[in-house]
Amino acid sequence: MKILTLIGCICFLLVNCKPNSSSNGTQLEDLKNTILGNISEIKGNFAIAFHNLADTSEQLLINEKEVFHAASTMKTPVMIEIYKQAAEGSFDLSDSIPIINEFKSIYDGSLYAMDLGVDSQEGLYNQIGQKTTIYELMYQMITKSSNLATNILIEKVDAKKVTQTMRDLGAADIEVLRGVEDQKAYDADMSNTVTAFDLMVILEAIASGKAVNQEASSHMLVILSDQYFNDLIPKYLPEGVKVAHKTGSITGVQHDSAIVELADGNRYVLVILSKNLTDVPKGKEAIAQISKLIYDFVTTPNP
Repeated sequence: MKILTLIGCICFLLVNCKPNSSSNGTQLEDLKNTILGNISEIKGNFAIAFHNLADTSEQLLINEKEVFHAASTMKTPVMIEIYKQAAEGSFDLSDSIPIINEFKSIYDGSLYAMDLGVDSQEGLYNQIGQKTTIYELMYQMITKSSNLATNILIEKVDAKKVTQTMRDLGAADIEVLRGVEDQKAYDADMSNTVTAFDLMVILEAIASGKAVNQEASSHMLVILSDQYFNDLIPKYLPEGVKVAHKTGSITGVQHDSAIVELADGNRYVLVILSKNLTDVPKGKEAIAQISKLIYDFVTTPNP
């Protein structure tokens, strides 16, 4: 009888010590409704994928499987592939590589060159004809979103291999077909695409040390943390919060995809994609506000 009583007490304690999942679910639903209300006021389409890595049950998904033009968010998959091939011994990140500005269209093999006027890292164009390291190009590709660096690196590692590595990580819908500014391919609807869910998957892989290996994942996290463009997910987050992220933008498109680390060390992944924006400043503000709502949700204690 004493044993049965003791077991009963233990069961009671276990049940009553669990977090209130019902309350948490209600709060997530309230958060989702608030976000939906905010984006309903913006002309455009949005997708959101949030996952609290400190509490794996906390996840919020909105249009997470909808396909978006990748813009520069595809540069994160390219970085993963670079580290993968380096780990396999195909090259060393310190190897030299020529800085060129002539690339083949995937549409018909014709040559095209990058336009300095639409790139975000003009300094690299002054080095055309010289050499730099694979690592330096990769760093510029992520932190300054250099299109020229991206194209050089995609020719090095092969876009098809990038996509296959994403499949291996569990990202079923990401398509990395080509480099940037391949106008003929763009006109033929041959573009890089992503979903919010897939970007969440690959960022989770980096955060957990499963993208290539723990060392490579740690290095990628540092590079993403050096992001130069910080007016979306990080905009309204307080000092002390670290945001490792990659943005992307083209006409009517604004994306950000991030691993957010709080002051207490807990982390969450947040991906916000948008397209068909008729008022880009309003769209960008909405993304920043959604990020703050997510942050407030994560950092507010459950009742």
